[in-house]
Amino acid sequence: MFERIFSAIGSKANTQLCADDSCLALGGLLVRIAKSDQHYAFEEIGQIDGILAERYQLNAVQAAKMRAECEQFEAQAPTSDDFALALKDSVAYSERSAIVEALWKVVMADGVEQTEEHSLFVKTANILGVDPTDLIRSKTD
Repeated sequence: MFERIFSAIGSKANTQLCADDSCLALGGLLVRIAKSDQHYAFEEIGQIDGILAERYQLNAVQAAKMRAECEQFEAQAPTSDDFALALKDSVAYSERSAIVEALWKVVMADGVEQTEEHSLFVKTANILGVDPTDLIRSKTD
């Protein structure tokens, strides 16, 4: 079902994802970070639905359906590094900053910053070329 996207993500060439593919890659990355501590909390699921709804102008049902598709995608997808690299090659820096901000919201959705989630967050932000401290500073300025 997702072979075309996986081949684009797995490709070492500078491959651009189409809009639908980048939606799945982003959603899959959000799901993956939420699951990285082996606990996929209700709060994280709600946060992912909210992020997808806001980013793609979806209602609650549409966002939940999209998240379900992203969950299927994530379960079959390659490494998180490949997700991040595909997104880095496909979106502008400002969009990558928004992705890192969305990832942080998922990390903190349940109110607990787990080591596994934090590690994946930092690694993904670095691959995306976004300094997470810049985002924190811009929120306090």
